[in-house]
Amino acid sequence: MKLRLIRHATLILTIRGTRILVDPILSTAGAMAPIDNSANPRWNPLVDLPVAESELSAVDAVLLTHTHRDHFDDAAAERLPKDLPVFCQSEDLDKLRGFGFKQVTAVADTAMFQGISLTRTGGRHGTGEIGKQMAPVSGYILRQEGEPTVYLAGDTIWCPEVETALASHRPDVVVLFAGAAQFLVGDPITMTADDVTRVCRKAPQASVVAVHMETFNHCFLTRDLLRDAMSKEGLSKQVHIPADGETLQF
Repeated sequence: MKLRLIRHATLILTIRGTRILVDPILSTAGAMAPIDNSANPRWNPLVDLPVAESELSAVDAVLLTHTHRDHFDDAAAERLPKDLPVFCQSEDLDKLRGFGFKQVTAVADTAMFQGISLTRTGGRHGTGEIGKQMAPVSGYILRQEGEPTVYLAGDTIWCPEVETALASHRPDVVVLFAGAAQFLVGDPITMTADDVTRVCRKAPQASVVAVHMETFNHCFLTRDLLRDAMSKEGLSKQVHIPADGETLQF
């Protein structure tokens, strides 16, 4: 299994030759307004795509954790081929069909694609009132016989749903959407360095991949800060922090 980070949460997972594009954002740097109510009002994305857009269209399917604009932007909705199979949470089904995608499957529990099972998991996109106001989000377990089991946690903080997914599925690879995204008020709505540490302690058998950093204005945990935190916790060998465009193989 290969995992290529494009930027933020946009990934390409290659499992026995099947290429799955996760949470595509295709906008050029600075094309989108800042995420509101942030202490860092810069236009997004903060960096350009490190690959040609055509490479992101040459995939077998798209998998969406949710459709916030830092996970599925207008450029992706307009330019991705409309005949690509798209897998999503049920809350986003009608929206994606409205964009013209012809093969949209809502994963209520488990779906199959080219021998790969996609099992939906839950999460919490923040705490308190902010957590309640954020749209529903999903994670996914991807499993194919003879390949590492992958857990895409999605936009979630450490919570009972994540703990249950780790214990129930015992993934070999865990992809965490870190960045400690935060508004002017309230707690972070994606994983902090402490959350990444909790995942590592709960799943010591897993290789942990931290993404979702340095691309959108509301994410304040940088790669360097996370590396420093993991070093202090003795977790540098377990946690992989890829650069944009980098490919990891498991």
